Amino acid sequence: MNIQVNPRAFLARQLSPARIFIFSFAALILVGAILLWLPFSAAKGSISFVDALFTSASAVCVTGLTVVDIGKDLSFGGQLVTLTLFQIGGLGIITFSVVLFGLMGRGISFKGREIVQSTFLHTPRRDLIVIAKWVLLLTFVIEGTGTLLLFIRFSQDFPPGHAFYQAFYHAVSAFNNCGYSLFSDNLLSYQSDIIVNLTIAGLIVLGGIGFIVQYEVVSLWRGSQKKISIHTRIVLMTTIILLLLGAFFFYVFEINHILKDASLKTQILTSLFQSVVPRTAGFNTVDIGQLTNATLLVMMILMFIGASPGSTGGGIKTTSFALLMLMIWNRFRGREDVNVFNRTIPREILIRTITIIFASAFSVCLITSILLFSGGIENLHPTQSRHFFVEYLFETISAFGTVGLSMGITAKMNDIQKLAIVLMMFAGRVGPLTLAFSWHSSKRGITYAEESVMVG
Repeated sequence: MNIQVNPRAFLARQLSPARIFIFSFAALILVGAILLWLPFSAAKGSISFVDALFTSASAVCVTGLTVVDIGKDLSFGGQLVTLTLFQIGGLGIITFSVVLFGLMGRGISFKGREIVQSTFLHTPRRDLIVIAKWVLLLTFVIEGTGTLLLFIRFSQDFPPGHAFYQAFYHAVSAFNNCGYSLFSDNLLSYQSDIIVNLTIAGLIVLGGIGFIVQYEVVSLWRGSQKKISIHTRIVLMTTIILLLLGAFFFYVFEINHILKDASLKTQILTSLFQSVVPRTAGFNTVDIGQLTNATLLVMMILMFIGASPGSTGGGIKTTSFALLMLMIWNRFRGREDVNVFNRTIPREILIRTITIIFASAFSVCLITSILLFSGGIENLHPTQSRHFFVEYLFETISAFGTVGLSMGITAKMNDIQKLAIVLMMFAGRVGPLTLAFSWHSSKRGITYAEESVMVG
């Protein structure tokens, strides 16, 4: 008996939209690693494959953690590779494919539509192709505007051609919430510069609120849409609250420390900027390793929350955090349902929210443990190695939230630790649940009789 297997049919059954989404990122990371590993990408000689893989994963996952100096260790070609990686990684390779096929007049597969829909939209829409094209157009407009503003400032410090390249690289990096910088001190030299701070912060916020939120706000402003969705309202309110609270706590905790000798303008700019960047873009205008413990805790909370769904950022997302707070508040008031803006949030969304938060917390704990166990610090006295716990936890949360902030230990990690961070960055970008559920069938299991268990 001959059994014939059709490879195309087999792949069609096995490659679910979630798996295609994950494989596209993994393939892009691998291609980027190979390109960065080649001699043309390095300024001198070549970098190790693990460092190339780390740099590629950080760029594709728009994280910004780096074990090399982008401006010094990579050549112009290597820098262009990283720029391409975080541009494609921020929007998604499937998005580019869908728009390209749409422009060519070719049909788009159901799986392609489902991937783009789950990436950018909170509810299915018929005008998917229009929104996908709009996403690309708006991306280039925002990045172009950011490039122009930064060019005006950088042209005072560099020749025109070099200033444009610096402006373009940093604008694309900021909008895609990557945080890669061509300056060795990141943006520390521009701590008091209004144009650089506000432009970079604005690009980060626009890239982090989500494309469907941008689309709805612009449509409302143009009059083509009468009202915005509950999703957009929650995203905007949560984003504003987190930014204001983050800036306030940074100012309060650092006014007698890192901000002590700074002018009032610098104190306000720094507090605002360092409240924006933990929302998944790892630029910094201060030395993160010199911050107080209270500030580090606030930044870790902001990094864990991250950006908003359908954006270029990571984390558990602003909507998950908002729904968790609403669930707790409604429970305190004796209500089982979660009501917001005269609407009730579906129970499935609430269950998914809780699952995402705890799966994310478990992932952070797991990777932090790996960093501690493989760090070679077991022979040190606990009081001598205590700081490693905070540094590794900060690094792991930064990787999960695809932030890129570091207390200065990234380049000091061994290969096992670097690979663990690569895995964390990848899981943070595609989502822990997406990564886990992609390997399992969605078939419904057996339902058993219920029995109560005491909790709390």
